Amino acid sequence: MGFPPLTTVAHQWMATHLSPGQQVVDATAGNGHDTVFLAQQVGTSGHVTAFDVQAPACAATRRRLASANVSDRVTVVHAGHETMRNHVEAPIHAAMFNLGYLPRHDHTRITHPDTTVAALNAACALMTEGGLITVLAYRGHDGGPEEAQRVHDWIDARVDTLRILQSRTYSAGPDAPLLWGIQVPAA
Repeated sequence: MGFPPLTTVAHQWMATHLSPGQQVVDATAGNGHDTVFLAQQVGTSGHVTAFDVQAPACAATRRRLASANVSDRVTVVHAGHETMRNHVEAPIHAAMFNLGYLPRHDHTRITHPDTTVAALNAACALMTEGGLITVLAYRGHDGGPEEAQRVHDWIDARVDTLRILQSRTYSAGPDAPLLWGIQVPAA
């Protein structure tokens, strides 16, 4: 048996952290897989706000939510994750970022370092103490290595104030995805 994909690892980290009734963010809704997962974790008394700049991603997420019967606990926002503070009130307990492009769609429509860093800052500002952020950065497409480096630099600048865990599949080579777990420590 091999190691699980990093998407599964991110879900495992979140599953140990989340409880019913919490408010969380899916910063990159994509096809809705993380959104459905988060909605199932927070239960009927919790809420997920999911962001995506692409209309096809928002539509796919809404379809997946309806199929999983969890639409009632999710707000899908057709906007960039950098607008998080305009749509979400503190406190949030977690945020998931799955960077890159929308699978099976235009690979030139990607997340960008500046908006991702702005969204990470917003998530930290909204986050409750002990809250968890996961960031999965793909480096195998144009713009991916630069965005991963900016996230790494953002994390390095906060290493004294946040708890950080990094995971990577080394055998996949230098373009392997990187997964970070970022926890806002309790006071």
